[in-house]
Amino acid sequence: MQGPPPRAHPDCVIARADSGGPAPDATTQALARGAVSAVEAVGGFAGGVYLRSRTEGLLLLAVFTGVPLPLYRPWWRMQVNRPYPVGEAYRSGQAVHLPDAESAMSRFPQLMAGLPFPFASLCEPVTAGTERFGVLLVLRAATPGVPVGAADRERLREAADRLAQELAALTAAGAPVAWEGDPVDVPAPPPQAGAEGAREAVDRLSLAVLSLDRRGRIGFVNRAAEELLGLGGPQLRGRVLWEALPWLGNPAYDDHFRAVFMSGEPVRFPARRGRHPPGEWLSVDLYPAPDGVTLTIGGTEKPSYAPTPMAQPSAGLGSPAADRASALYRPVALAIALTEAVTARQVSAVVTEELLPAFGGRQLAIYLLDERHLHLAWETGFPTGFLDRFDGVALDVRLPGVETLTTGRPLFFESMEHLAAAYPGIPLDADVGARAFLPLIASGRPVGSCILGFDSPRGFSPEERTVLTALAGLIAQALARARRYDSEAALARGLQSALLPHRLPVVENVDTVGRYLPGTLGMDVGGDWYDVIETGRGLLALVIGDVQGHGVAAAATMGQLRSAVRAFALSGSTPEQVMRGTNQLLIDLDPGQFASCCYVLLDPASGSVRAVRAGHPQPLLRHPDGRTEVLDLAGGVVLGIDPDASYPVTQLRLEAGSVLALYTDGLVEMPGMDIDVGVEQLRTALAAARPTPLTETADRLISEAVSSVDRPDDIALLLASCTGGNP
Repeated sequence: MQGPPPRAHPDCVIARADSGGPAPDATTQALARGAVSAVEAVGGFAGGVYLRSRTEGLLLLAVFTGVPLPLYRPWWRMQVNRPYPVGEAYRSGQAVHLPDAESAMSRFPQLMAGLPFPFASLCEPVTAGTERFGVLLVLRAATPGVPVGAADRERLREAADRLAQELAALTAAGAPVAWEGDPVDVPAPPPQAGAEGAREAVDRLSLAVLSLDRRGRIGFVNRAAEELLGLGGPQLRGRVLWEALPWLGNPAYDDHFRAVFMSGEPVRFPARRGRHPPGEWLSVDLYPAPDGVTLTIGGTEKPSYAPTPMAQPSAGLGSPAADRASALYRPVALAIALTEAVTARQVSAVVTEELLPAFGGRQLAIYLLDERHLHLAWETGFPTGFLDRFDGVALDVRLPGVETLTTGRPLFFESMEHLAAAYPGIPLDADVGARAFLPLIASGRPVGSCILGFDSPRGFSPEERTVLTALAGLIAQALARARRYDSEAALARGLQSALLPHRLPVVENVDTVGRYLPGTLGMDVGGDWYDVIETGRGLLALVIGDVQGHGVAAAATMGQLRSAVRAFALSGSTPEQVMRGTNQLLIDLDPGQFASCCYVLLDPASGSVRAVRAGHPQPLLRHPDGRTEVLDLAGGVVLGIDPDASYPVTQLRLEAGSVLALYTDGLVEMPGMDIDVGVEQLRTALAAARPTPLTETADRLISEAVSSVDRPDDIALLLASCTGGNP
């Protein structure tokens, strides 16, 4: 789908969603121009700009056009690290173009869980140099099987660049470019007026007909609609549909309106007019177009199944009750996100990011059960140190967090006064607020308890209580799974720690230093190892290897290979024999895994080296003058694949003052980056490092990896420095 070329667009008259008042500040005007021009440029029907906020990792929808803002309320806030197109575009700095629902579902199931309609979404990061402002979003009709064209990609990129330049200029002028509060509703360009004859023709129909713009405001009303609704045209025109006709603001109908505004497909549904039964049942038909929606209303019989909302049926769209109902879409995202969380900490973080915003909470605490005591595992929003007094409480103590678990019954307190009355003398962190205590029970087994805190008193509807209780079960299942995973990871770490050398031998003329870092992404332990072996013939064997896979199996295989290499080395085997023997052993053991390895036999007195390599990254060599190169060792296939594999030997010589670096691929391989780039970065770092002390060099080489929170693989590093003895 190729959109029209962009055209200049005048400053829009815009208003914040919450106040309805004008918001003419320069930042908002720039954002509004950017959103409208981007929508026009690529033929979209809606769009907006997400802007960074003062909260780290949180993007806020700043301006939006083309879809009534209340319908888009669940997506006003966007966590950068959650799997949504906007978050990925901001996080990666790369555009995310989804031409249809199939591509969106395959990459971002959480998005389609809440918006299960066919539409295309185009996300373009708004950046200027190293400055990341936010993401430009355009929604348009789906093009199944047809990717977004190059022309549209370029137009959207140009729109994002223009917006970035404006925001950079505002930043330079001292204007804040960070969003707070609700988004601003930007009106779309007005549609062209239709022929008067067509209006007269529609007025002659007995069917009630109304037109809506892309903000949900009523435009045309025919005579039949005035008669059916009992309201004159002047009372209807210019008003938001759900304000003029509150019975259509029933949250049970929200999905129908989302579908018509976002998918471009007609929608029909039955609706009851009137706040309470017996209300008249009517058939509502919605017909979308790029500039708005035509709505027809006619009589119908009572449907066999009438949808019911999760909030009060009388609540109008945009009311607090409707807000809570629309926010309940987020539990779907929570359920999907919980399937991706691996550790207990990740589960807790997901609950914080998804559950609290869905219900307007401010505080969260999770306690886990261990030997009949509850231990604090996660907290946010409470005063520092307040919850420490409850850490480790026994199950016989009368506290709401304990009793919700022992009874299996959730406890809801609409005010702090109610909580204090139910538990006299209990310490309170605030005088005003509300609390919910949820039991975390998985498959009938107690896991712990969850506390949700709110800053102001509030009620908990029956629907909310049901949803929160169900979500507590999902959280409990995820935590139980995470604890099992953590236990296995702890076992693997213990096994690996026992198998790695606790100290390296001290040898004349050679210094050696080893480092090992487990992966942080998923907290899985891998099979990386290193070793330094005195062979008994005055020679020193330097070994590094990497077993494919993670967990206990990889750690166990690593231990077997390390023992095999050590045994072959101590028996006086040549480097080629060591590698061939270890390869055959791994094939005979048949653990379903393979491994890479590099074995270097060094003569400390002369500096002569004989090295073999089995599918392992090439070592680095820093010469005494600082020149650093990637060695070109001949190599064979990885261990455990081919019983007839051969491993040729490469001979070289290390001068006094040189440093040899052996490493596993976790140190140089990063998602989205070619491994050769990582090797070059490591080579540059080694060249820039001081050769002594060697411990400082090792720490410098792994410093960036130590600070990374998304390290998918473990890392092993072994450095050897020739300190003298050879000319």
